[in-house]
Amino acid sequence: MAVRVRGLIKSYGNVHAVRGVDLTIARGEVFALLGPNGAGKTTTVEILEGYRRRDGGEVEVLGLDPQRQRARLKKRIGIVLQSTGIDSYLTVSETVAMYAGYYPHPRPVGEVLELVGLTEKQDSRVARLSGGQQRRLDVAIALAGDPELLFLDEPTTGFDPSARHEAWQVVENLTSLGKTVLLTTHYMDEAEHLADQVAVIAGGRIVAEGTPATLAGRDTARAIVGYRLPDAVAAPPRFGGAPGSDGLIEFAPDDLTAALHQLTGWAMDHGVALDGLRISRPTLEDVYLRLTGTAPDETDTVPDGTAGERPNGEQR
Repeated sequence: MAVRVRGLIKSYGNVHAVRGVDLTIARGEVFALLGPNGAGKTTTVEILEGYRRRDGGEVEVLGLDPQRQRARLKKRIGIVLQSTGIDSYLTVSETVAMYAGYYPHPRPVGEVLELVGLTEKQDSRVARLSGGQQRRLDVAIALAGDPELLFLDEPTTGFDPSARHEAWQVVENLTSLGKTVLLTTHYMDEAEHLADQVAVIAGGRIVAEGTPATLAGRDTARAIVGYRLPDAVAAPPRFGGAPGSDGLIEFAPDDLTAALHQLTGWAMDHGVALDGLRISRPTLEDVYLRLTGTAPDETDTVPDGTAGERPNGEQR
């Protein structure tokens, strides 16, 4: 395991941010930690990184205790924060080379730039990079020390669809190198596309864990049949009855095959079209909203307004 957590607890005064979290992350996999703001996600990740002290529980990251062996751990991990302070007057290659110099066994700068798709921009000033290119540079900096484990915190926030897909390709390149990635994101399609395993945290607890396709039983959930009918044509109650505000009629049959046979047979007998006929199961977003909508309302807040900041002014 790259990460093993048992019974993790962290409180800030009367605020119980993390309430007994258990996690295991295998080496070489992309693990997505999902949760609403205030769920305990940030606190959990910062404890794994070694930037927060836990109140209780066991934590091992790459076989080390991040609270007691932080100096050794820092050489083996890379962190991509939501925002970073990079000297805008350095070139791309100068920036990566500078950070690579902090590590005992860095990866060659040229290889790092190729991995993140910045080879053509290696002589460009950081200030001249687009938002998506700057995010790639953030990943390059995290890769400079050739880490075994990368923490990616909301890596595509604010990206347009094209830039997001380019960033996904970068993450896929990392997994081809055998890197382990812990990803936090609010985009369900991003988690579904990239993650091997997903955990949902709410109210300081892990409320579901599994693959994106099977999380909370979404692969075995009852299918929903949806369709629209022409005006003035009513569907029999057994096929959903009254349409919704958007005109869509939906029902969830016990026997999908039999229901489709009966529905299409009824439509052919009556000479009506089933516009937009579709079959769907709950999406990852549907499951996520259901899981987090019933969680206790807790706030993942550090006293004195320091939530999300690194102690002692550290940025990476």
